[in-house]
This record gives sequence, structure tokens and C-alpha cells, in this order.
Amino acid sequence: MRHLKQADRRITKFIVVHGKFARTKARGPIMPRELITIQIGQCGNQLGCKFWDMALAEHAQYSPSGTFDESMSSFFRHVSSAGESAQEIPLGDGRQQLQWLRARAVLVDMEEGVLNEVLAGSLGDLFDSRQMIKDVSGSGNNWAHGHCVYGPKYDESILDTVRHATELCDSLQSFFLIHSLGGGTGSGLGTYILKMLEDNFEDVYRFTTSIIPSRADDVVTSPYNSMLSLRELAEHADCVLPMENKALIDACHLAGTLSERGSHRGGSGVVTSTIAHGGSDSVRRAGVQKDSRTDGFDAMNNIAAHVLTNLTCSMRFPGTLNVDLNEITTNLVPFPGLHFLMPSLSPIVTTMSDYHVGRDAVGGGSSWGRGAQASFDQVFSGSFSRKSQLVCADPRSHMYLACAVIVRGPYACVSTMQRNIERMKTKIKMAPWNLDGFKTGMCSTASIMAPKSSSALCLANNCAIAGTFRGIQEDFYRIYRRKAHVHHYTEYMEESMFEQANDAVCDLIESYDQLNAGNQFEVTSSRTKKLKSSTAGRGRSHEEGDDRAPPPQSSFFKRRGPVVGV
Repeated sequence: MRHLKQADRRITKFIVVHGKFARTKARGPIMPRELITIQIGQCGNQLGCKFWDMALAEHAQYSPSGTFDESMSSFFRHVSSAGESAQEIPLGDGRQQLQWLRARAVLVDMEEGVLNEVLAGSLGDLFDSRQMIKDVSGSGNNWAHGHCVYGPKYDESILDTVRHATELCDSLQSFFLIHSLGGGTGSGLGTYILKMLEDNFEDVYRFTTSIIPSRADDVVTSPYNSMLSLRELAEHADCVLPMENKALIDACHLAGTLSERGSHRGGSGVVTSTIAHGGSDSVRRAGVQKDSRTDGFDAMNNIAAHVLTNLTCSMRFPGTLNVDLNEITTNLVPFPGLHFLMPSLSPIVTTMSDYHVGRDAVGGGSSWGRGAQASFDQVFSGSFSRKSQLVCADPRSHMYLACAVIVRGPYACVSTMQRNIERMKTKIKMAPWNLDGFKTGMCSTASIMAPKSSSALCLANNCAIAGTFRGIQEDFYRIYRRKAHVHHYTEYMEESMFEQANDAVCDLIESYDQLNAGNQFEVTSSRTKKLKSSTAGRGRSHEEGDDRAPPPQSSFFKRRGPVVGV
């Protein structure tokens, strides 16, 4: 710790989370595989800060002797000082004395309040103003304003900022976007940036974490924003990790940490639009260590951040079976556009103080009490439990197209993992053409949220996600058939974009439904699909020159039609 004392004390505030570094022995080199995080909107930035808080706590506990090594280089840069004139320090032999850290991140928000709080908060030294793009007026919960106004306005500045971040990488692996679908900036500008990345960095994978608003939402226009965003995500993302606000609330209830005041508005039971409404407290607190039982949104942010740290653990720490984001995309996306992966987490915990080795955390009722082996088996099974899902759906009643399980902790081994996979194959419905479609990862470094046992993150490409899309579509129909609030959007875009988004979501729903029914799926181009019944007479005829039949959802929409007035 002698070298740390020579640096500014502010760096130790978030590097030395537990008072001292763990004196662990390095377990072998890890090739640098940098990931650039792009946080967009209020939700994206507040959730992103929670992720950085948790990642720093992990590195403080498990990195050897406080040095900057390959593990840190995936997500952090090493610089000479805290000022904006700081010089980049190359990785070298991985044993440099730690001076200052910078997150490999770009922060975007059209309201400056949250970004100003980030700079003023305990994580402020992780970023500098050159990593931030902001405005003062916001997008007014309007996808069109964020996508069609702020997108072109800040296109060059965002591209320059992202390009500068890529130039500081030795071997860039992925862009990692964090945003919400309910607001205007996260949905509109977020999807604009996604398309911009595809156009300018087509060889770099685009992985998004997208927060889906609750159906009882306090943003009236969120169904419009979500529908318009889903089309862009299906078209331009390589992989999407959706998390639903309602499912996060249920997970907090499962962990027993969500208060009535923190989860509801005025005791009415109406859930707010995103998971991150904690304001300055969510940004300033080191939430992974403090008991946040009175702050429901902080607890929800911790669960979502726990998913992200488990997802990226193999990129930051050694393990028996390392897996990166590119491997997840390759193994879990069998068809273009069907890249929505349902996450589930076991055990469900919201703070370090909430952790306990018991079945309540994974959806059971009694204590395990059978040692490490029983604990691992229960954690593995818990990751497939309905209660552990962070999307409001039951994947075990639908077909799995592919599945990935990433396990962290000291008790995982290849034989135990394989035994649990074989056991789970008898309980779930795998696609008949992909019966062995399990991608596994094992990281020997335990999560700080579950330090006493293993933890598991399951990513399922499952046909149950179609139900989530239907819910968004139903809410969209409810207001669009009356043309409510449409004039706010047509000020910046053509109304036909609503119809195009609806058709795209209909295609998604039909694709998953056909696969769930066991029908044949044919790929005609990189982004165009057609579905064909495996049984003669069950399929619909196609028009001459048309490669897809209109889905039943589109027919329903056109049959009912938009109705002006009440």
C-alpha cells in the first residue's frame, strides 16, 4: 500500500473498498480485451455508475497488491494524474504501481443534472469532462426528439468521443450500451448511437443492456418509445440483454429488501418507469457495501449491476472456462435479429449485508445446510427458476433456442457443471436441433455480492420473450389506435415509422412463436427472415415477390385500425 499513499487520497476512496487489497497471488495472464461502456440517459448513467462502483469493489478485493494489470485493463485505463491533461500509462508488464484510473466509458445525457452529480460524487475521478456529452433541455420522454433531433445534432461530437476511446484500446472487443426504453434520451438517442456504431465500427460487437419499463408506467409515451426502440435493437444490435422494471421489483421482494416507500408512488402501487430514480443518492453512495433497505431503487440498481459484473467477470478475472461477450453472441444467437437474451440471477441479493447461504435467495424456502456441493446445485437450479428471472416470463414453459450459464465462486468445477447441465436438460425444453446448446463459463473469483458461495448468471435465448414484446405491443395499440400523443412525434418524424416499428415487432413475435411451435425457420438474408411451416397446409401463401406473409398481429392492428377520439 506504500505506493497508493503517494497518490491523491481520492483514488483510494474507491480503489481500497475494503480498507486494504487482498494479498492474492496472480493466477496467470489474461489477454487485454477492452470493452467500452456507453451510458445513455438518466437510467443508463445511474445504472452505469452502480456497475462501476461494484466493479471497483471487486478489483479492490481480488486484484494482487493494488497494481494495474490485465484484469483491470479490460475496463479501466491507467493515467498519471487526475487532471484532464493526464498522460496514458501503458499496460507494460502488468505490475505498475497504481496511480489513477479512468473508466473506458462514454457518458451521454441531454440533461446535465445526473452527469454533474457523477462528476461531483465519489466516482467522479473515474471520468473527465471529455468523456461526457450533455445538453440542458432533455428529450421530453419523446423518442423522436432524442433520435431525430439530438442524434444528428451531436453525431460528430459523440463519434469523436467514441473514436478517441477506441484509440486508447489495444484490442477492443465490444461496445456495451446501457440505456432505458421508456425515456426519450435513452431510447431515442441510445438507438441512434447504436446505428452510428454499426456504420462506423462494423467489426466491433454491439451488446446492449436495455431496461424495459413497467406496464404501469409513469411515462405515458413509454409504449411509443419502447416500440420504436425495439425495431432499432432488432436491426442494429448484435445482442440485447433486456431487464424489466417489474421483474427487478419482484426480485427485490424476493430478497426482502424493498420497502413500500421505495417501490411505489404514494402507496398506490404504481411503479415508475425505470430502475434508476434514486437521484444523487444512487450516484453518491457506495451501494454495494451499505444497507439500502429504505431505498428500493438503489436495491434494484444493485441487482442489475450484479448481472453486469457477473456477465463480464471472465473478461476481468481468470477462471477454468472463460467466456467473453463475443462468444455469447456467437453461441446464443442462432438467427439474425433473434438476439434477445433473458437474464436470471442466483442468488438474488441487493447488498453485501443481505447475503446469506439459504434457499430463500434462489426461490426456495428452507436452509440448504448440506455444504458446498448442495449450495452449488441449488444456485445452479435457482438460475433457471421462475423467481430468478429479470424478465416477466417463465422460460421453462417455452422452448430454449440456446442457453449460457456463467458461474462464479470457489466450488465450481467442470464435472459439477456438466452434471448439473445434464440434470437440467431433463427439466427444460431445448430446441430439437440444438439439444446441446449450452455455453458455460466458470470464474474462480467469487462475486462480492455472494462471497460465501457460488453465484450463477443464466442467459437464455428463449421463446418466452415474445410475451414481453406482446405486452409492449398491446400498450402501444391502446394509445395509438386513438392517435393519442402522436402529434408530439410527427413534429420530428414521419408517422409511418410507427407502422414500420409495429411490423418489425410483429415479425419478432411471429418468429419466436413459430420456433416455439417447432416450425422451420429459414434465413433469406442477413437481416430478412421468412417462416415456413414444417407441415404442409399449415403455412400461409406469399404474394408474388414478397418474402414474408403479414403476421396475424399486423392484421389485427389493421383490422381494428387507429380510431380518432374516444
